[in-house]
Amino acid sequence: MRLVFAGTPEVAVPALDTLIASERHEVAAVVTRPDARAGRGRRLVPSPVAQRAEEEGIEVLKPTRPRDEDFLARLRDIGPDCCPVVAYGALLPRVALDVPAKGWVNLHFSLLPAWRGAAPVQHALLAGDEMSGATTFLIEEGLDSGPVYGVVTEEVRPRDTSGDLLTRLAFAGAGLLAATMDGIEDGTLQAVPQPEEGISLAPKITVEDARIDWAGPALRVDRVVRACSPAPGAWTVFRGERLKVRSLAPAPDAVVDGATPGELRIGKNSVHVATGSHPVELEWVQPQGKKPMRAADWARGTRIEEGARFDVAVS
Repeated sequence: MRLVFAGTPEVAVPALDTLIASERHEVAAVVTRPDARAGRGRRLVPSPVAQRAEEEGIEVLKPTRPRDEDFLARLRDIGPDCCPVVAYGALLPRVALDVPAKGWVNLHFSLLPAWRGAAPVQHALLAGDEMSGATTFLIEEGLDSGPVYGVVTEEVRPRDTSGDLLTRLAFAGAGLLAATMDGIEDGTLQAVPQPEEGISLAPKITVEDARIDWAGPALRVDRVVRACSPAPGAWTVFRGERLKVRSLAPAPDAVVDGATPGELRIGKNSVHVATGSHPVELEWVQPQGKKPMRAADWARGTRIEEGARFDVAVS
């Protein structure tokens, strides 16, 4: 088939690479979000998908909105049979959905109908799911509600961050998306409606969602830190300034007798924090304006007094 691939972040690149390497399909063009400002100089930088496509000499389309007439006219000129999508980042209007004869097929990083929305992997970790996966489905105008072509499953490991799990799903999902294109092309694959039971939503995780509530149980604290790594980054407040918590580990056997939630106990090479249940041990933190560092190094440099504590988030 003649394909136009739509995607933006790094997580979409494995799928693009797999389709480029396919002997059965031609990636005629790529659709991605406009260049964004990044870095200290705030220079305009093309998306990872745009950069990869340009390396391969593939035409790149960067519409401000997918309903822009110039974009739609070019899409019609290219004449794709199908448009595979991975984390494109914009809603597709009906006028765009109608262009390819075989539709737009999305690779979504959950086992639909669970976790429809922008942050499925983060919500899966927040919920403590033991199994995750990826799904290919035909895009409709509803939110991730279209009929399903195929799925691939992936076990959630005990110390997975959202970055860890998403990386594995990106590569497993790339193979699934390529197989879906093959099945659509040869007519052996038919989309099946999603079940009406088991629907859950996964809206974007905000910075405020990433604030750690030390009064909650250690299990919840651990899930928030892992789900929000690498972005937006779990955080807390110490001496009036934000401190990102990059990683921690449950420490049920640590002794923090009499400590209240958020209170720190500093050892020679350890930093423990009391929660609403058992303590956790900080591993890596990042003070404002600084690079990530080991928690024990941060504590030594900060000269933390006995009884010091992180602010407890107020809901």
